[in-house]
Amino acid sequence: MLSVVLLGLLGFFTLSRLGGGTIAVITVDGQEYERIDLSRVTESYDIEIDTKYGHNTVHVEPGRIAVTQANCPDGICVAQGAIDRGGVPIICMPHRLVVKIEGSGIDG
Repeated sequence: MLSVVLLGLLGFFTLSRLGGGTIAVITVDGQEYERIDLSRVTESYDIEIDTKYGHNTVHVEPGRIAVTQANCPDGICVAQGAIDRGGVPIICMPHRLVVKIEGSGIDG
């Protein structure tokens, strides 16, 4: 009986960490730039980020976020596309930009 409860709790915490995040956090050079609750976004919009490292355009949509423009040499952050859950962040190394999703999306 105890093993069933433990397996259930392990499954709940694993699923809540892997997907369904709602809070997007944008950081530049390790400092928080903006925090967005994607579950509250009703219309798409862009955030233009200009720093001493370069320019990025972050596109915010209901439930997802992406880097859509960057003047970095490789453009890997743009090629990654939109994210809608925690797990793999969008990273622009030359511009020291990180976009990640945290939160489980489960009200507790």
